[in-house]
Amino acid sequence: MTENTPNKIDPKLKSALELGPVLAFFVAYLWLKDDVFTIGGTDYKGFIVVTAGFIPVFLLCMGLLWKLTGHLSLMQVVTAVLIVVFGGLSVWLNDERFFKMKPTLIYLLFGGALTVGLMRGESWLEKVMEGMMPLQHEGWMILTKRITLFFFGLAVLNELVWRTQSTDMWVTFKTFGLTIAIFGFFLFQGGLFKRYALEEDEE
Repeated sequence: MTENTPNKIDPKLKSALELGPVLAFFVAYLWLKDDVFTIGGTDYKGFIVVTAGFIPVFLLCMGLLWKLTGHLSLMQVVTAVLIVVFGGLSVWLNDERFFKMKPTLIYLLFGGALTVGLMRGESWLEKVMEGMMPLQHEGWMILTKRITLFFFGLAVLNELVWRTQSTDMWVTFKTFGLTIAIFGFFLFQGGLFKRYALEEDEE
């Protein structure tokens, strides 16, 4: 699945399928955060109810993305699995902490995997994203080291935020803070992309 060349679709549609569930979670949380729902004799906060709704919406969007492009990245697949597992645990145990830990585990898993590749003298990032960013091998190694440190940094940051701040703050951080951080990281890699870009005639 991850080795196939994805079909091209409208970038706006792709972004909507990828970011739509996250934004929907944010809006739904703001709407229901102060409500308590009694289901089967158990009281559930709005956060838990919104999490329960987020899981099928996210899976539906990933399913549509897969159908339209014929491809899902490894990170999307792992993210979907962790959302089901930790979102499900939060709903089942009525404990929002599990869902808040999910970003930490995602970044630790990918940071750890990239570290293993680097220890073997390989850039596993290159194997996954080579068709998206044509770089020389040296450039991939540098980028992989930077992304590895970045992932570990995000894992630590997520832990600090959810353990020390309010749920409102964490939801805002998860929706906008992490997205801006990732966008900013790649924005500042422009010099590396330019320096190690493959020549156009090297296909």
